[in-house]
Amino acid sequence: MRALKKKLQREGVYREMKLRRHFEKPSEKKKRERAEAVRRARKLARKRAQREGTD
Repeated sequence: MRALKKKLQREGVYREMKLRRHFEKPSEKKKRERAEAVRRARKLARKRAQREGTD
C-alpha cells in the first residue's frame, strides 16, 4: 500500500485530483502553469549553482 501511495504521489495523481475538484478558468490555468515553470527553473538553477560551487 505504501509503495502504491508513493508511486501515485510521484506521478502527481494526488495533485491533479486536488486541482480537478473545482473548475479552473483557462486563464488561471495558464497563469498557474507559468508560475510552476518559473519555480521549477529557479529550483534547477539553484541546484546547479550549488553543485558547481561545491565541486
